[in-house]
Amino acid sequence: MLDISNIRIPVDQLDGTERTEELALRKAVLRKLHVTPDDLLSVEPRKRSIDARKKNDVHFTYSVRVILRGRANAERDLMAKLKRRHGDGSVRIAEPKPFSLPGYLGTERVGRPVVVGAGCAGLFCALALAEAGLEPLLIERGQDATRRTAAIEHFNETGELNPESNIQFGLGGAGTFSDGKLATGTKSRAHRYILETLVEAGAQREILWDAKPHVGSDVLPQVVTHILNQIEELGGEVRLSCRMTEIEIADTPSPHVTSVTLEQHDPQTGLVISQKAAASNVVIACGHSARDVFELLRERGVAMERKTFAMGVRIEHLQSMVDRSQYGAFAGHPALGAAPYKLVAHLDNKRSAFSFCMCPGGYVVAAASEPGGVVTNGMSLSDRAGTNANSGFLANVFPDDLPGNDVLAGVELQRQCEKAAFAAGGGGYVAPAQLVSDFLQGTPSSAGGSIEPTYPRGVAWGDVSQCLPGYVSDTLRGAIPRMDRQLHGFNTADAVLTGVETRSSSPVRVTRDKGCQSISTAGLWPCGEGAGYAGGIMSAATDGLRVAAALVESLG
Repeated sequence: MLDISNIRIPVDQLDGTERTEELALRKAVLRKLHVTPDDLLSVEPRKRSIDARKKNDVHFTYSVRVILRGRANAERDLMAKLKRRHGDGSVRIAEPKPFSLPGYLGTERVGRPVVVGAGCAGLFCALALAEAGLEPLLIERGQDATRRTAAIEHFNETGELNPESNIQFGLGGAGTFSDGKLATGTKSRAHRYILETLVEAGAQREILWDAKPHVGSDVLPQVVTHILNQIEELGGEVRLSCRMTEIEIADTPSPHVTSVTLEQHDPQTGLVISQKAAASNVVIACGHSARDVFELLRERGVAMERKTFAMGVRIEHLQSMVDRSQYGAFAGHPALGAAPYKLVAHLDNKRSAFSFCMCPGGYVVAAASEPGGVVTNGMSLSDRAGTNANSGFLANVFPDDLPGNDVLAGVELQRQCEKAAFAAGGGGYVAPAQLVSDFLQGTPSSAGGSIEPTYPRGVAWGDVSQCLPGYVSDTLRGAIPRMDRQLHGFNTADAVLTGVETRSSSPVRVTRDKGCQSISTAGLWPCGEGAGYAGGIMSAATDGLRVAAALVESLG
């Protein structure tokens, strides 16, 4: 096998179909290697990115894996010839580095592990534990994909919130309804395994090679359901509508987990059944919004610490503006799709603002999980065909910004901002909104402009800065002109700011050692975004696999 990088294909050679892309790649490889079509057995895309730095030369850049026909050393001979003739270092012998799951332990064990939370971290952790023969018990406070979707739609229509099944809680976690972006700044051999697992579960195959892959919130429910079924087929048990309400920790000979108390809710009858289950290994993969879990861990003396998190608003522009700014004359080309962006601005006050979870052709969603608080987030469907683009527009909150010494002071600040947004919206989970021009001038908005807000519960025009700490509002205000230099049109006068976005990351870290176990409590395994060790779907899933491997190793 050969790996070939830096294959350039101009946008105007593609039409957005897989067949045209496949033919263009084969032609480029034949030209690159100087071989005949009969010599080429297969061409597999490994990475695809868009280079739009020059607006008159927008093109795709590919890396591919190639298999040639012929004798075993044909590929090595060809690579040596290319290097001699052209000094070309873009062709090299492929050296696959497969990812391996933890080894199989069988059923001889000291109790099955309990995994708390069925977001991306919990799902992949439970899947790896099930592959190792440990028959994990995976619990999730929210509902299955079908009931959860119905609960979200009911909330959007009526304002009646189900605190246990919503955008934050339910099978797949918060990532299920946030576009399913799979880009990550981390590197791990587990990434390919995660992507392949998602494809086998129903995600689009192109996520295997897109530089900025996404699944879409219309596809993710079936994907996470498929992974859940895999866990059960491997001997694991999954309980939905099931919360952990207590964790028992024995003090001798040193603090260690002995049991958990589970509260099972029957959505059909409304009955609630409480059960105490012995457990010597508990994975805490509860997500960043499970505040009751953080409070429980604090009460039980589990080591935690404050960490930096971010808050702000959602900002909406017309997607057509973003496309023009990013792709110039090629905007709207079927091979390109809706353009994303990623922005950051460093201010003189030593603070920074940045875009987060940018949703091309997407929608602002109502992401509340507690009564009396407004929370926003964003999502896109798989086709990203919405009129607006939206992104989190956030500024960091540092531990030193918080008063007192309570480890959950960041949670309290989040709640205060969410309640302020609820009041500013006038109740009913209506969200406060403001035009960018008014926000820059420090004046409340009284009406919208040409950009229609997509937040489903409706907006109340006013001053979103009143719902955030002054240092956050000031940082966002100072960042807008700087971001406009990176994305022309970012400071469009009637772009819409909708508040508040408070759940981009966890304000607390459940402290663990290098072996992924709590530094204070044996048998407790903090995992994923809620525990403070991930920042998106891919990094959370990777951490789930990492914790599973560490847990299996501790037993082996």
